[in-house]
Amino acid sequence: MITAEALTKVYRAGRSGPHRAVDGISFTAEPGRVTGFLGPNGAGKTTTMRLAMGLDRPTSGSITVNGLPVGRHAAPLRQVGAVLDAGATHPGRTGRQHLRVLASTHGIARRRVDEVIEMTGLGSVADRRVKGYSLGMNQRLGIGAALLGDPATLIFDEPVNGLDPEGVRWVRQLARQLAAEGRTVLLSSHLMSEMSQTADHLIVLGRGRILADMPLADFIDAAGGTRVLVRSEDATELMTALSAEDVTVTAHDAETFEVVGLDARTIGRRAREISAALHELTPLRTSLEESYLRLTHDAVEHRSGGLTPSKPAAASPGATNAAGTVPALTSPALTGPATADRTAEQDGEH
Repeated sequence: MITAEALTKVYRAGRSGPHRAVDGISFTAEPGRVTGFLGPNGAGKTTTMRLAMGLDRPTSGSITVNGLPVGRHAAPLRQVGAVLDAGATHPGRTGRQHLRVLASTHGIARRRVDEVIEMTGLGSVADRRVKGYSLGMNQRLGIGAALLGDPATLIFDEPVNGLDPEGVRWVRQLARQLAAEGRTVLLSSHLMSEMSQTADHLIVLGRGRILADMPLADFIDAAGGTRVLVRSEDATELMTALSAEDVTVTAHDAETFEVVGLDARTIGRRAREISAALHELTPLRTSLEESYLRLTHDAVEHRSGGLTPSKPAAASPGATNAAGTVPALTSPALTGPATADRTAEQDGEH
């Protein structure tokens, strides 16, 4: 388990003054599930992971792994394994030598090194010097090092970088398997399609603060709302019947429209009450990517020129509610992004 309580990290160097990389966050990554760790570049994810691993010290607050700060565990590698920088290996050593050196510091048997090599698919390159490894091989070696002590907690920062599709699927299956065994898995990734298939729970950071902390399904529903595509030859009458203060109805064409705020069963009942013919009634699920972009739009520090997307709205310009206005995307389950000033000091941080 990973527990953060009022965790804060302020970097004092830099021309712009103090830089608050992590700003008083509290969360728990629990055993038995994959916790997805999301946020734009500069949101504070990597800083938080480094604090969890004892590579940086908090300015205030705390973060513990399995009840203690990592540095207070007698054998940290048996408690937590992490992939934070897959390239942080001695280039002159072979993959096998690298793992054996790590194992020797914790009294881990050599047979475990061999097991991890086979588990990560490095058998054919284990005796090759690391300087000749591809990015994908380095990622697998980093994951192998994280698994070496058979820890109860795993922290993976962008573990699929450089992996081919088979490798990406392997990481996904590995994360799910580790969680099913009752371990804690904290996983950061920019690949929303992978996160949607891997994570059970999401923690989303923006400008050093938590924007969301909830199950994956709840996050998508809260950000995207209930959406249903309706097709009816009596579309005008049915749209009027469905209108309400908290319902948005958007016409696509003469017979097709989209409803936000009512489920398919309720729409079907309303149609029957007014004897409107229904030809289609399809629930639509917002993707994780759409939900994430809605929530983090104001937390993105840098955008590419000419490619800046417009801020996502809850409905298209033609959508109205009973009051004749376009409703805003709101949810009590999601808190807005922080407005604290940030510097470019950690421009490349995840």
